[in-house]
Amino acid sequence: MTSQTAQADFLTGGGEMAAMIRAHDWSSSPLGPIAGWSQSLRSIVSLMLASEFAMCLGWGDELGFLYNDHYARIMHDKHPAALGRPFADVWADVWSDISPLVDKALGGEASFFENLPLLTNRKGYDEQAWFTFSYSPLRDETGAIAGMFCSTYESTERVQTERALRDERERMGQMFAQAPTFMAMLRGAEHRFELTNPGYDKLIGHRDVLGRTVAEALPDAVEQGFLDLLDGVFTSGVAFTATGMLYAVQAEPGGPINDRYVDFVYQPIRDATGAVVGVFVEGADVTDRQRLEQDLQSLNADLEQRVRDRTQELIEAQEALRQAQKMEAVGQLTGGIAHDFNNLLQGITGSLEIVQRRVAQGRIDELDRFITGATTAANRAASLTHRLLAFSRRQPLDPRPVQANALIASLEDLLRRTTGEQIAFETVLADGLWTTLCDPNQLENSLLNLVINARDAMPDGGVLTIETRNALLDDHFVASQRDVRPGHYVCICVSDTGTGMCADTIAKAFEPFFTTKPIGQGTGLGLSMIYGFARQSEGYARIYSEVGHGTTIKLYLPRHYGAAERGEPLPGLTQDHVTDAGEIVLVVEDDAVVRALIVDVLGELGYQAVEAHDGPAGLDRLRTMERIDLLVTDIGLPGLNGRQVADAGRMMRPGLRVLFMTGYAENAALASGFLEPGMSMITKPFAMDALATQIRTIIEG
Repeated sequence: MTSQTAQADFLTGGGEMAAMIRAHDWSSSPLGPIAGWSQSLRSIVSLMLASEFAMCLGWGDELGFLYNDHYARIMHDKHPAALGRPFADVWADVWSDISPLVDKALGGEASFFENLPLLTNRKGYDEQAWFTFSYSPLRDETGAIAGMFCSTYESTERVQTERALRDERERMGQMFAQAPTFMAMLRGAEHRFELTNPGYDKLIGHRDVLGRTVAEALPDAVEQGFLDLLDGVFTSGVAFTATGMLYAVQAEPGGPINDRYVDFVYQPIRDATGAVVGVFVEGADVTDRQRLEQDLQSLNADLEQRVRDRTQELIEAQEALRQAQKMEAVGQLTGGIAHDFNNLLQGITGSLEIVQRRVAQGRIDELDRFITGATTAANRAASLTHRLLAFSRRQPLDPRPVQANALIASLEDLLRRTTGEQIAFETVLADGLWTTLCDPNQLENSLLNLVINARDAMPDGGVLTIETRNALLDDHFVASQRDVRPGHYVCICVSDTGTGMCADTIAKAFEPFFTTKPIGQGTGLGLSMIYGFARQSEGYARIYSEVGHGTTIKLYLPRHYGAAERGEPLPGLTQDHVTDAGEIVLVVEDDAVVRALIVDVLGELGYQAVEAHDGPAGLDRLRTMERIDLLVTDIGLPGLNGRQVADAGRMMRPGLRVLFMTGYAENAALASGFLEPGMSMITKPFAMDALATQIRTIIEG
């Protein structure tokens, strides 16, 4: 009988390893021909091959290696070459670790090892693995130890999982201990302390509470109702949250009580079935914050009372100051009022003197003209007294519908005489000027003050222009102003070609008692009263000026529609203003708000807007840019004025179209020959639709 036939006699089970053993040539194996195996060995092999566990054995002097299918799976690339080889050869890579265990089994002692770490090379590289196994001695028919038997499984995955869990617990424990808030874990319905962190220990006075119930460890908390809250969370399974709750802590019986304020939450802890098994406590000691808020509330209450007291003091002081200013103003008015009255008296006495002379000569045909002049001057003197009473608040304002053109025309002779022969006096009164609602006496006084200021600003002569026009202040304009409402206004401009004002002077010009005139020649109240009159009339006043070039003061008074009329809708930008050619417009304006407004509107209309903040920057754009279809520039610019920028630009770009923006009266500039062909002008403030129309007209030629 061959060795294979002998094997087949007892290896009748299935499986990969049974088939391999039957087919194996055992003639050169340490186990020898299978026909010579003992009955006990055959029984062990059959049992091993049929087992659901990973098993192996070593038999004979060299411990010939046999194993089952489950053991084969943990051998990786050692299988199937290990079959029949000496045990020490198969496990040469870890023999130093397991040989003591093998020797122990061969010595007759069984052993069990759990999670033994072994460095294996089963995947072609060194790798740490863990195994749990037992070694037992095998005996032959005579009872002598002839080998060893091993049952094993790889526990690497379990070891790594347990280590990960341990590391995670350690990490969570560190976080728990280092948390800036206080935390504690309570177990069971009796709320027994299982874990606390340093924050909680500090809160309760570092009392030893672990393993004790809340009732045992913290009787002071029980008395304050905290135990009832815990019972409610444990019973209902619903978390409880509190903010700024007072906790009176008594760390020791009979010891001092420390009031603490805490924000906290009681969160139910659930097991795998969802049942509540404990309560997690987490919160923060907010005592410092609470006390700071209480101090702040007390401070605010005290501060509010101080503000009320101080406000009353300021009201009383303001009334006293107002009366003092009024008395001072009366004294300061003497010089200016004398000047105005002397002019009026000159008209009266001069006219009467001529009348007296003409009567003496018997020439009475033209007396009416001089009598009218004297009467007019006398009325003006009475009006001036009326305005003085209005200033002292003894005379109320009397707003009435006013035709500004007619009022200016009636004042023209007086104003011409006021300016003198060195100054060219011009009026440009718009046709179809709207009616406004204001006190006509105050308007007359405002015009007279503005003309006198313009005259004094031109000691060597010049041009004084009074201009009227209808004006629209739209949403775009008023967005950059303060206390101005959009709508239709009557605009009255008084312009001069005098010395002008610097920015600091402009900023203070409307302040009461501010004047640049020598002592005795001005009160400093003229422009202040004009501004006050405009605001009382629900209007607006603005100054445009440049040192060495002159000043324009614009007075905006609201349009009066009358009882039967209704306000007209404000015009705005339409599709007619939009371009599809993408023309490039250079905008030079030193006022950032105005510049941004214009650039934004141009962008909406389809133009490519390029901006510059002063004259030199605008000139640099003209030098470097390849294409510019239109230059839009303010006249009053720092560095180089708008006209200088335009002239330099035309030298580089002949035929460059230019639109000037100015706060001066347009007719004053036109009268002086300022504009050349291809140039146009728009006066501030302008409506955006007017700007868009002007730009479209210039570009289209």
